[in-house]
This record gives sequence, structure tokens and C-alpha cells, in this order.
Amino acid sequence: MTTLFISDLHLDPSRPAITELFLAFLRDEAMQAEALYILGDLFEAWIGDDTPSAAADAVADALKAVASAGVPVYFIRGNRDFLVGEDYARRAGFRILPDPSVIDLYGRPVLLGHGDLLCTDDVAYQQFRAQTRDPVFQAQFLAQPLAARIAFAQKARDASQARQSDMKQGDRATFETVTDVAPDEVVATFVRHGVDTMIHGHTHRPAIHAVQADGRACTRIVLGDWYEQGSVLRVTPQGWTLDSLA
Repeated sequence: MTTLFISDLHLDPSRPAITELFLAFLRDEAMQAEALYILGDLFEAWIGDDTPSAAADAVADALKAVASAGVPVYFIRGNRDFLVGEDYARRAGFRILPDPSVIDLYGRPVLLGHGDLLCTDDVAYQQFRAQTRDPVFQAQFLAQPLAARIAFAQKARDASQARQSDMKQGDRATFETVTDVAPDEVVATFVRHGVDTMIHGHTHRPAIHAVQADGRACTRIVLGDWYEQGSVLRVTPQGWTLDSLA
């Protein structure tokens, strides 16, 4: 029995090799899993379930095949694909979970999330997140013509890249702090949910961290991204391993 966790694939036409790696992963290992969890940023960008995309179609078909083989597939929206909706979920055969969610993992309550909610030092991003998660904003955005949505998404992406570039050229230490999780928020999240294990992505800093929260020894597992190779957390009743795919 193995449960698989992945995140931050950032699938995009500019990196077809990563899409092929993911499709191979779904055809092979995922078919044998007990469950597959995708913790956000499956796609580099998502501006609506009605967006034409051959890659998204292929991914939906492959995920549907995994689900049809009896492997439950779960998805938590990320900061790049928070507009993934129920139409695509039906096509892909996965269930969308709220962020965060607590699951039972071999008898242990485990908190899952994309991870961006932990980055509270990035005040500008948290404000943007709150705006774009508002149901009214999303309904208004999705009602726009496809061309307008594409233009908005490109503008937002350019602004984000420019902001990060400016931060990197300034105080590098500040950039690393702002774009990583806030330690106090990590502890508060453990206490709030009463768990001792957390799994998330978003920061692209794969690692397994030991954390003290309210006098308890806790574990925070951070998934890696798929920009150059795959990253997968394999969990069995005996333990877990955080691995890279060639």
C-alpha cells in the first residue's frame, strides 16, 4: 500500500518533457497506488475550465484512467490553478478538496494544503490571494471573454515575475524569508488543527522538517516542484520517503 503526494508540476506547453514525465507517472506508478493527492499548481496557469488545451485534455484523460482503475485522485487548488472547477474535475475524475484539509493517512490525521496560506510574511501576495479567492471576483472573471482572461493572466504573471526579480536584486535574505513559510504560522496551523503531520508544496523547497508545536513533536513535509524533474512523496503504513523522479 502506497499513497502518493505531488504538487507544483506547473505543466505548461513550454516544457513538454515534464508533461510527458507526468503522463508516464500516471500510466505506471499511479495505477498501483492506494490514492493520489495533487496539492496544487498542477498547471502553470488556469483561466477557466473552458480554455482549449491539448495538454490539459491529455492530463484529464490520464487522470481519469487512474481513477477508473480504482485509485482515488484528490486535488487541492494552488495559487496558479485556483480556478480549476468542477467541470474539469469531472473530466479528470478527481475530487477537489478544500485548502487546508485533514485526512486519515493510515490511522494518522494529516493536514494537507497547497502551502501558500503559510507564507504570511508576503503581505502583498496574501492580499492578492484574498481578492482572487472571492467567489464574486471569480464569477466576474470567468464571465469575461477568453481573450480578456488570457490578457489579465499574462499581466498578473508579468507583474509577479517583475516583483520577484526586484526582490531578488535587493536583499536576498529578505526574499528568501518572504517567499518561504512563516515559522509562527506553521506552529499556529499545527495547533489550530490538532495534528502532528503536515504536507504541502508551493515553496519549491523540498524537505522534511521537525517542528515543535504546543509541546508536541511535529513533522512538516514540503513537496518539490517539477520544473526539471518530478518530486513525489510516497507514504506507506511503515513511513514515508520524499524522492525525485529522473
